[in-house]
Amino acid sequence: MRLWSIHPQYLDPRGLVALWREGLLAQAVLRGETTGYTHHPQLLRFRKQSSPVACIAEYLRAVHAESVKRGYRFDARKIARGRTSGRIDVPRGQIDFEWQHLMKKLEIRAPKWRETLMTVASPLPHPLFRVKSGGVADWERP
Repeated sequence: MRLWSIHPQYLDPRGLVALWREGLLAQAVLRGETTGYTHHPQLLRFRKQSSPVACIAEYLRAVHAESVKRGYRFDARKIARGRTSGRIDVPRGQIDFEWQHLMKKLEIRAPKWRETLMTVASPLPHPLFRVKSGGVADWERP
């Protein structure tokens, strides 16, 4: 499971579809609807929030918005109704780590997509996240 901290606009089509599916799985886990992935480290930052399900719903709304921009038909009815205006802190080192991770994946999976991203100097975070100083997040498995 990879719940990217970087903005979904950077993901290739395959990556965006995978993020949608993994985000829905994360939502099911946070709702207590599945027994798998309950201790997955990617979920820690959501569990720390006062309303984890509302946070993952906001996360999914941004993924859905990106899908709409691309003309995809992700089913927004699958997103929980919870809302939050809060944001989750993410260290700059985590953004940088994920950027490098994505670039390595795209080198093999989608080299042309990767080429379009080569001019990005400082990737934007997913809209749910607020960048702060720091290294790679504690929950990341480098």
